[in-house]
Amino acid sequence: MQKLGLIQSLGQKLSPQQIQFIKLLQVPTAELEARIKEEMEVNPALEEGKDDDEEVSNEEERAENTDSDELNVDDYLNEDDYVGYKMQGDGNHQEEEREMPISSGTSLQDQLIVQLGFLKLDETQEIIGRQLIGSIESDGYIRRDLEAIMNDLAFSQNIETSLEELEEILTKIQGFDPAGIAARSLQECLMIQLEKKEVHGDEVDLALKIVGSCFEEFTKKHYDKIIKKLDVTDEALKDAIHMITKLNPKPGGTNDSLVRIQYLLPDFILTNDDGKLELILNSKNAPELKVSRSYSDMFQSYHKSDKKDKKLKETVSFVKQKLDAAKWFIDAVKQRQQTLLNTMNAIIKYQYDFFLDGDESKLRPMILKDIAEIIGMDISTISRVANSKSIQTEFGIFPLKYFFSEGIATDSGEDVSSREVKLKLKTFIENEDKSKPLSDDKLEKLLKAEGYNIARRTVAKYREQLNLPVARLRKEL
Repeated sequence: MQKLGLIQSLGQKLSPQQIQFIKLLQVPTAELEARIKEEMEVNPALEEGKDDDEEVSNEEERAENTDSDELNVDDYLNEDDYVGYKMQGDGNHQEEEREMPISSGTSLQDQLIVQLGFLKLDETQEIIGRQLIGSIESDGYIRRDLEAIMNDLAFSQNIETSLEELEEILTKIQGFDPAGIAARSLQECLMIQLEKKEVHGDEVDLALKIVGSCFEEFTKKHYDKIIKKLDVTDEALKDAIHMITKLNPKPGGTNDSLVRIQYLLPDFILTNDDGKLELILNSKNAPELKVSRSYSDMFQSYHKSDKKDKKLKETVSFVKQKLDAAKWFIDAVKQRQQTLLNTMNAIIKYQYDFFLDGDESKLRPMILKDIAEIIGMDISTISRVANSKSIQTEFGIFPLKYFFSEGIATDSGEDVSSREVKLKLKTFIENEDKSKPLSDDKLEKLLKAEGYNIARRTVAKYREQLNLPVARLRKEL
């Protein structure tokens, strides 16, 4: 037997204004202008230009002095009409991905198909060649098994072929430019590039032997084993290794026309006027927006019209929604500007010594919570600002997340920024004897000798964050 019951519960729900603010806060400066134009296209009540504060105040005064028997907008709107007040793109709290415009050009596959046309292939072989080219990934490699490609040809193209024929056509494609294209492994990619060298001397021959028969030792930098196995001198090995490391491990990477080029546009500009730091927002972050005067006048004139007219009610509802949407959007943009300034001013105050001269050693340990407590905002808000914004200084452009780091204790009992420790670590590795690179244990001891209390696993973590390989892979002849 079914039973009916009533349950009362409390919950939190973001208002349309909060959703609008969060979305705008995450938008980088380079995309803000496009976002504003997008809003203006869907809302004719929003316009560019300076807002006349006096006119706005007069309108508010006229609205307040309106007699109670005049038009009441609430009469025209239902409680559930709040949906119409939402901004463009509201409704889903997750950020929708927008397609970014990309430059037109010839893709890697187009270039390869053009080269395929110069081969004297019959119709079936050309279809096989196109299938192989279509299997090449963006970095230039074919990672699908040839048997799988052979099955694709049989089922989709109704073409029966053999592995020998596929190998033959693949070898021809591997002779195309860029060198190393259509390889099935890094080893094969390097071999193809070496074989395409115009001049084959002792250096190229040795490089081919190293990649062909000592590839595992080469990747692990076991140079002593290579010297013993191939019976070569240190100098000859050094020249061959130098040649191999100059080859392109991703032959398709630089030819993909779908690679997006993004330019870093700073959100803040900081200047130093004789020790006085002055912060300004990028002008693109402070657009001049206003509510359309014609829409406001239209709304004010409706109280003189027939209130019982159905079409009038629909018109009033539409105008009211667009006016509110425009006001909300303008308020969200202003709130975005204020939040950005408050956050950046707090970061500058916290890292004041660094912003004076750009010395990384003067960076203090700082986490999101520190800035959130200073400006009285939630940590998630600070995170949104830090992850998508940057500042231009006299010594370079820095993403805001650059200034956040954990603290490391020193012998003196003070905390220093992990960035300072990373800088020391990087210096030690840059100045090491490359024939005998420093292990993580030795790096730990060197850092402790400098007064940094740090564990070996932390040294390994910082080294990886700096994209520095282990000692064995840093070894050079």
